[in-house]
Amino acid sequence: MQPSYAAEYPIADNSHTFYGGMLNCLGSCVGFIGSIPVCPCPSPYKKIEQGHVGLITQFGKFYKIVDPGLIKVNLFTEHVHKVDVKIQITEIPHQYIMTKDNVYVEIFSVIYWHVVDPYQTMFGIANVRKALIERTQTTLRQTLGARILQDCIENRDAIAFEIKETIDEPANRWGVKVESILIKDIVFSKELQESLSTAAQQKRIGESKVIAAQAEVDAAKLMKQAAELLNSPAAMQIRYLETMSSMSKASGTKVIFMPYSTNDCSNKNLDLIKASVYEQIADQKN
Repeated sequence: MQPSYAAEYPIADNSHTFYGGMLNCLGSCVGFIGSIPVCPCPSPYKKIEQGHVGLITQFGKFYKIVDPGLIKVNLFTEHVHKVDVKIQITEIPHQYIMTKDNVYVEIFSVIYWHVVDPYQTMFGIANVRKALIERTQTTLRQTLGARILQDCIENRDAIAFEIKETIDEPANRWGVKVESILIKDIVFSKELQESLSTAAQQKRIGESKVIAAQAEVDAAKLMKQAAELLNSPAAMQIRYLETMSSMSKASGTKVIFMPYSTNDCSNKNLDLIKASVYEQIADQKN
């Protein structure tokens, strides 16, 4: 629901003057006749739409705020000024700003605000919308100009909040409250876009080269470990066994030269290999 702004402020009575009294009387008479539906005289009733409030002046001097609805005014001495109290969405004209690292960017932003003091908004400033736009543009230029480009891109929300806090004080004096400021887009020049794209591409290429080099180092370490394992006596004996097993499956006479070792353990392993080979040869013959 719309909050109530209705209030009445006492003003000096102007009816004691001949001119003021005459206008009041004439306005009341014309208004009475105009309240008849079929009468061609102007109606004294004015409509205030929802989302607005009415500021009534008498002889040019403000004295009353009225809420939405149907109100009656004196046609000759009173005037109704309507003020929109809904949340307003105002586009900030795009502007070119140079950041701290000397990069020109184009900024698109929008401001959300609404009236909280209809009297100040109507009679305290000539054009509150234009004042907010000018103030926001100036603050945007100052805030972004003190930051580098990367900071402007990564911290849009923080920058928008900082700008809002800066313009809150003058906005309150104008009778409005700033709800939020959004930085919609930051547009770079074509040359800067190409430069950033090239830099990102080169970075990805460099990272891929580092990953490939690290993979080669890891592969070399694994190959070294595998070579050390394969050159051990136990591994050599297993390889001999596998080779002779595959040879025994083929037909024909074979001459097998067995390695000689003076080590007792190796001799035992060699005897086991010979026995295994002889068994496989016998199985092939049978």
